[in-house]
Order: sequence, then structure tokens, then C-alpha cells
Amino acid sequence: MKTYSAKPLEVERKWYLIDAEDEILGRLAVRIANILRGKNKPEYTPNVDTGDFVIVINADKVRVTGNKETDKIYYHHTKYPGGLKSASFKELQEKDGRLAIEKAVKGMLQHNTLGAEQFNKLKVYVGSEHPHAAQKPIKLEKEAK
Repeated sequence: MKTYSAKPLEVERKWYLIDAEDEILGRLAVRIANILRGKNKPEYTPNVDTGDFVIVINADKVRVTGNKETDKIYYHHTKYPGGLKSASFKELQEKDGRLAIEKAVKGMLQHNTLGAEQFNKLKVYVGSEHPHAAQKPIKLEKEAK
């Protein structure tokens, strides 16, 4: 018996819709990253982009547990001397509600060109409206606790 290896042209992509309202950031990011990588499919191949598209709505209503709202700090550097910038989770959500989910998911994907291709299939929106109705996304329910 031979091991099956998916080929990029054979992959069938679906669209999934996830409502982030009252979801915990880390648990939501794991679900999204697994779908983007294709780990929910039996034909998963680590070196081929077998993942599906993910639409996330209500990204500004995602929550974190404990004191992370004020204690969790996100850093980035402007590449200029003294250009280290920092913002708490609360400040990041006020600036742009999509950034926390995007940063969490991007950190869970591979850090190479394959991970960049997979990340491009993530569409995050602050409100409950999205422009992808023509793709007929499949709504994913919240996972049971």
C-alpha cells in the first residue's frame, strides 16, 4: 500500500464562516489555523496547501481570559533605531479589531512561503457583514466545552 500525497491541483477548497463573538482568542485561533492548513481533511499533506478559506466575523468581540486584556503586550519594531512599539490587547482591539486574531493565527502557521499562502486564505471582518456571500460559506458552530 502506498502513502497518498496530495497534489496542489487536486485540492478542493471550501469556504467556512466563523462567528468570533464571545469566543476565546487562543481556542479560536487554533480552530482557524487547523482549517487553513487542511488538518481537518483526510488528504492532509504537510508540504502542500490543502487548506480551506476561513471568514471570521465579529472579530472585535473576541475575548481573552484572566488579566490578559491589560497584561498581554504585542510588540513590533519599525526597523528604525529606538522603534520598538508596544500595545496591550485592549489597545490593539480599539485600534483595529482584526489584528489580535490575525496575529494569533499567523503565529500558528508555518513561517515560510507555504504559511504565507495559507494566511492569505483568512478573511477577518469587524462587523457581522462580509462580501463573500457568493462563495456560500459553511457556518461552523461553536465547539462544545
